[in-house]
This record gives sequence, C-alpha cells and structure tokens, in this order.
Amino acid sequence: MLTSNVGNRKCVLFDNTKPVRFLTEEPPAVNEGDSDTQRRTVIDAWNHGDFLCRNYILNSLEDVLYSVYYSIKTAKEFWNSLENKYKTEDSGVKKFIIEKFLDYKMIDAKSVMNHVQEVQIIIHDLLEEGMEIDEPFQVTTIIEKLPSMW
Repeated sequence: MLTSNVGNRKCVLFDNTKPVRFLTEEPPAVNEGDSDTQRRTVIDAWNHGDFLCRNYILNSLEDVLYSVYYSIKTAKEFWNSLENKYKTEDSGVKKFIIEKFLDYKMIDAKSVMNHVQEVQIIIHDLLEEGMEIDEPFQVTTIIEKLPSMW
C-alpha cells in the first residue's frame, strides 16, 4: 500500500508542475527591451522547471538506464531520446508478434485446447498493438498450421 501512495503523490507532483511544456517547447525568448533582472528571472524559472522535469523522469528510470540518460542536458532532448528509442522498439514488438503468429506451429503432443488458447493469446496481442487481422485470414492461417493427423 505504501508504494501505491508514493506513486500517487508522484503523479500529483508531476501533474501540478505541468512539465509537458519542458518536453515540447523551446526555452522562452528574452526580449531586448527587458531589464537584466527580468531576463534572468525568465531564464532562471525556465531552467529550474526544466531541471525538475528532467530529474523527475530520471528518478523514475531503472539504475541501468539512469546512467545512460544522465548526460542529456535538457528535458526536451531527454524526452525525444526516450521517445525515439521506444517508438523504434514498439515497431519491433509489432514485427515480433506478427512473426509469432505467422510462424506458429501446431504439434501433435499438445491438445487442441492448448493450441486454441495460444493462438487466441497471439491474436489478442496483435489487437492490443492496434493490428487487425480479418477473420478469413485468421481461419486460413490456422487451418494451414493444423497437423496432418487432425
């Protein structure tokens, strides 16, 4: 229960600090007409928010990833790096699930129900990834995989 409360507090903190702008926007431009104090205030406020956002995300990473991403200086660069890495991984996951479906082999040693459950899980994984396979293709693919004894 303690972990849940800590997680909830972190979510509230993350939501209240409105960090999204540090992940998507460039630092604010400082106007030439502003005084040095105003410029410094704007820059310091941005840097502080960026620091909090970057370190909040770093704090949520596993130790191994922390050491990989620690050297990135801004929250936006950090976020873009994570986004690029995991978007690429996401397409790899989709490819893996499709291969798993297409390469699935039914064997005589397993019961029909075991095979049905395994295929249902693979199809569920495909649907979870947003990939729809029409029913005739599913049926045809599964029939082709049936052992000759069946």
